[in-house]
Amino acid sequence: MPTFLEAVREGLYQEMERDPSVIVLGEDVGEGGVFRATEGFVEKFGRERVIDSPLAESSIIGVSIGASLNGLRPVPEIQFADYIHPAMNQLINEAAKMRYLTEGMFNCPITVRAPFGGGVHGGPFHSQCVEALFFHVPGLKIATPATAEDAKGLLLTAIRDPDPVLFFEHKYLYRRQRAESLPDDAIPFGQAKVRREGKHMSVVTYGAMVHKALEAAELADREGVSVEVLDLRTLCPLDRKAVLDSVKKTSKCIVLHEDSKTGGIGAEISALLSEEAFEYLDGPIVRIAGPDVHFSFSAVLEHAYLPSTERILEGIRKLAAY
Repeated sequence: MPTFLEAVREGLYQEMERDPSVIVLGEDVGEGGVFRATEGFVEKFGRERVIDSPLAESSIIGVSIGASLNGLRPVPEIQFADYIHPAMNQLINEAAKMRYLTEGMFNCPITVRAPFGGGVHGGPFHSQCVEALFFHVPGLKIATPATAEDAKGLLLTAIRDPDPVLFFEHKYLYRRQRAESLPDDAIPFGQAKVRREGKHMSVVTYGAMVHKALEAAELADREGVSVEVLDLRTLCPLDRKAVLDSVKKTSKCIVLHEDSKTGGIGAEISALLSEEAFEYLDGPIVRIAGPDVHFSFSAVLEHAYLPSTERILEGIRKLAAY
């Protein structure tokens, strides 16, 4: 049974075999990378397509943008999503605006792979969720797979996409989440997936929190509360119809994410439901998220930060009481 990490490796390897314009670059990728996602790639594809970079994220993305304008499909790796901040100018002011500023004459087909998220005792510089920082930017697509199957299928779509994609891989899932088999075909962006059918309320989530939501939903079922779990899979494009359809069916909603609460993805989904499904709601929209503090190396404090199965279950109980 392939792991989430093996699914990423297989998807990337498949695309590099299929399309000679696909290249990989980043810190230590020639040696397999810190998580071994590109292990063996140099031997197969050579140093011209598997390129070790300096410790300079702005250069990694800047070079990728330039390469994409010259017919290549770069897949730059940011070793940890926490280190993506030096490249925000290149991503927001260059990659995201390329098609717009050139009136469609140029596009920027880069796929930025970045491990993100906590639960691995990584501390403040190896645990952050940064997706909300880019969620606001037109021209960027964001994928956040929760399963090994989606890790491969969505990565195929990302690499083939003509525009920039941020592909966030939750490192807690790398070796903990497995698949019976991996898809051969790409999985389209913007298509959320119901991971568990329910009738009393919906939990809308993504990434590693999908699995926490499923655990809490199973426990809630024993208490007579039927919870639907909707995995967004991609944040941009966001499957608004799937969110609305689920909540119109259940009439209650919890929006769950690991990232800090204020200004997060949950706020946008809450606004969407308030604007377009208010008459269907039988209770308040509940956000369960990380607090507005930084991660800590302390296992106790990390546990307090991350939404746990117990905390989600408590939110389900409170909402069910309305």
